[in-house]
Amino acid sequence: MSRSPRFYCGIDWATALNDVAVIDRDGTVLARARIPATPDGLRDLFTILDGLRASHTHGRRHVPIAIETHQGLLVAGLLARKQPVFHIPPSNVARVRRHKSPAAKKSDRSDAELLALMLRDEWAHLRPIPANTPDATAITVLAHAQWRAQRHRQQLHARLRALLVQAHPAGATAWDGRDHGLRRAEARAVLAAGPTATTAARLTPYRLSKILTGVRTRLIDDEAYRLHALFTAPVLRLPTAVEHATAVEVRALLHAFDQACTTTDDLTTALTDAFLTHPHADIYLSFPGCGPLTGARLLAEIGDDPTRFTTARGLRAYAGLAPLTWASGTSHTVTHRRICNRRLKLTTHRWAFSSLTRSPGARTHYDHRRELGDTYPGALRRLAGHLLAGLHHCLRHHTPYDEDRAFPASPSST
Repeated sequence: MSRSPRFYCGIDWATALNDVAVIDRDGTVLARARIPATPDGLRDLFTILDGLRASHTHGRRHVPIAIETHQGLLVAGLLARKQPVFHIPPSNVARVRRHKSPAAKKSDRSDAELLALMLRDEWAHLRPIPANTPDATAITVLAHAQWRAQRHRQQLHARLRALLVQAHPAGATAWDGRDHGLRRAEARAVLAAGPTATTAARLTPYRLSKILTGVRTRLIDDEAYRLHALFTAPVLRLPTAVEHATAVEVRALLHAFDQACTTTDDLTTALTDAFLTHPHADIYLSFPGCGPLTGARLLAEIGDDPTRFTTARGLRAYAGLAPLTWASGTSHTVTHRRICNRRLKLTTHRWAFSSLTRSPGARTHYDHRRELGDTYPGALRRLAGHLLAGLHHCLRHHTPYDEDRAFPASPSST
């Protein structure tokens, strides 16, 4: 739909009934309706859109739809039937509403018309919701769920560690320097048996070895003696009543933390399994430093719609990796973008960091940027942008990563 459409539709999304307004290029309202998010509601909407013009060249797919959400049953139903849908954030609608009505008048009926007008006025600047495949959409759902679960686990980890520092310092530091720290299954099992300094000191090496047997496979006796020596060292202790109460709180927090760890691990497994079955998985995994979890997160944010990002610069800007220029009069500033897909930006930075030890070209590119005066985050950001541009090329041409083509012999100056 390259030319400006003849008609525009706006839908004010709601949990029950959705107000619909259809306008023409002049802004005249041609139709209004209220539809539920059901098959009958979609059928009624399509009947209205099909009947706008008595011509064999007109169809409902010639009428773009603006809505305030990019997810939900109604949006999914529209996208499944190839209807062009445009997401306009509620904050943008509120801003235009205040401009058009200083009295702050609002109604679902008027908002539907306002959405259609905004779609008409900003037609050249808006992009439709990507037409990703169901497999890619499923990966996006799993990736966001895994991301939230991981954030929840990190919050519980911080709370647990802060509590242990006050009541059981040895337990807070017993696994420092080891992979995953308090997230280790053995750490959680031992802390559940000895949540405070007093209870941990009562754990004998034999008891500790029995606890570790179910969660550890190597050097069980050595680890049991190490923990016993650590827990029996003299430390300051809370009053008995306070320590008993703290033990209850630690065990409750441990229970929630253990569930969060299990949930995150299950979601990670489901996410990586879904990613490995996607047709683009081999391309993502061919890049240095890009494992199944990183690849799944990249695919979740980029999608697999081939028309979404026509240029590598557009993808880099979406990830916050393309520079942003601010010029006004004699003022001229170039900085990085802060308004972007933050999940994608964080994932690409971690990806770039991992590539430093897996790709000689990436390391050379990074070192060259540092020699030119870039800061650590600036050099890493440029490397991430370079890798993302290479990924865009490989996805468009369905080719795997090539180190020699991605990083030629002479270091890039861009």
